[in-house]
Amino acid sequence: MADYKIPSLTADIFIFDDDLNFILIKRLNDPFRDCWALPGGFVEYGESVETAAVREAKEETSIDVELVDLVNVYSNPDRDPRGHTVTVAYTAKGDFDSRNADSDAKDISIFNINDLDDINIAFDHGQIIRDCYNKAKK
Repeated sequence: MADYKIPSLTADIFIFDDDLNFILIKRLNDPFRDCWALPGGFVEYGESVETAAVREAKEETSIDVELVDLVNVYSNPDRDPRGHTVTVAYTAKGDFDSRNADSDAKDISIFNINDLDDINIAFDHGQIIRDCYNKAKK
């Protein structure tokens, strides 16, 4: 049983406003230090993915969010250099005025979809952001 491996589980949150602007955090730690990423993180044992999403949003952005939609599950074994990580992505609403970088976030900013080609994005978050954006605009 010692050789039995399972993937890690994470939740990522696309926090957006009525104009489809969204929040990204600049990562404080490796991997992808100083790259922009969706707020998110690891689901704790005994915690639902939805609860983890709300908690991680608050920890990294100081924003209290309300989840809007489940967008997709991202499970490519190579998506995270730390090991096989599966993420569940949600869209969410929250008050941008209460934003403040906290926890694993070095900085926080508001972006729109046209900014993506001009910034360094962590992991596969460019694809996740596009999927979330398309879901949110429907």
